[in-house]
Amino acid sequence: MKWADGSRKRMHDGANSLGNLMVEGFHYCGLFAIGAATAWASVMAFMEMFDKGQASIDDILLLFIYLELGAMVGIYFKTNHLPIRFLLYIAITALTRYLIGDVSHHRPPDVGLLYLCGGIFLLSLSVLAVRVASNKFPSSKAIDATGDVVGDSVGEK
Repeated sequence: MKWADGSRKRMHDGANSLGNLMVEGFHYCGLFAIGAATAWASVMAFMEMFDKGQASIDDILLLFIYLELGAMVGIYFKTNHLPIRFLLYIAITALTRYLIGDVSHHRPPDVGLLYLCGGIFLLSLSVLAVRVASNKFPSSKAIDATGDVVGDSVGEK
């Protein structure tokens, strides 16, 4: 029966290796696709600004959103860890962009302005909570598919 156990172990190891290869391949293809789409969108936005001959604050904030998305993809590519703070920063920038666009079009202030400011404030408190929690309760070290430790730690700093 040792040959059956050995065969089962080899089959299991082979299937596990093939599965890991397919998952990592999909992971890297997805990251490259997201990174390429972000780079393409930012170049197109920049070209539109260039064609207009000027850049508004909305345009500049849009470029910051693309920058944060690119940084988030890069960090995820290196560490296999999605930094939640970057998503919060993107949301804050998006709401700020919407708020500035709303004010610059001289719409009369209404309760929607308070909702936007409240949303930005709540997201800012969320960033603070994530920072405090990650300093007080650091996560374990990030490990890649080969079992090697990646970076210093998973905890946000």
